[in-house]
Amino acid sequence: MKIEGKTVLITGGCSGIGKLMAIGCLEKKAAQVIIWDINEAAIAATVEELSSKGKVWGTRADISSPASIDAAAAATKAACPPVDILINNAGIITNNKFFWEQTDKDIDLTIDIDTKGAMYVALRFINDMRERGVGHICNIASAAGMLPIPRMSLYCGAKWGAIGWSDSVRIELEREKSPVKVTTVAPYFINTGMFDGIKSVFKVQKPEVVAKKVLKGIERNRDFVGIPFGQHFIRFNQGIFPKGLFNLVFGDICGLYTVMDHFTGRVKK
Repeated sequence: MKIEGKTVLITGGCSGIGKLMAIGCLEKKAAQVIIWDINEAAIAATVEELSSKGKVWGTRADISSPASIDAAAAATKAACPPVDILINNAGIITNNKFFWEQTDKDIDLTIDIDTKGAMYVALRFINDMRERGVGHICNIASAAGMLPIPRMSLYCGAKWGAIGWSDSVRIELEREKSPVKVTTVAPYFINTGMFDGIKSVFKVQKPEVVAKKVLKGIERNRDFVGIPFGQHFIRFNQGIFPKGLFNLVFGDICGLYTVMDHFTGRVKK
């Protein structure tokens, strides 16, 4: 789906690749960009900053809360044209603890935002898209949704769920012969501050590159976008390598199983 002339809603649109995608959509002449974020001050600042590039509107939304999403969706539908493109971008990683060190609160927060949040938001717009016969839902998951990385069990579990859900919805729409499309995105670690402190043999991705590839994937109606392209072969490698050899090559030699050992995340000021 071409972005030009379309109304685009981006969750988590005030920072990282969310903000970069908002800028990219405006540069591609989107009719309007709608930003949802949990930080009201950041929304106001972002809308003011980007308004010189095109039509931008924003509202607060806590995507872990169905009630908050309902309020944001109602406000959006009242103030803006129908949403043509939804980019579920908002996400969180709580810590790098082992699973047995986690709390119920850690589990709930991660699943509520990284898995259920995207579902909640999509549910408020998908039927409008189906009825209009126009729409594209893009779900930003993670390569961690296909890799069992130690000290990342909650995030991996949440993103595995997001990928399974996203692909299932895509197939449901295809079998219905709906023109509404779904793109699932699985990037490697992105240098936005969210994963500060990781030690990776593989190249950490530049947010500008990821944002551009996501928008290109939407415009080309891609089912799946792995960033970098090697992420497309994760499941293939898991299938052909015996478990012990996969653990040795990718887990130990390539360092995927120790990548989170020195994780700090974005330090709050």
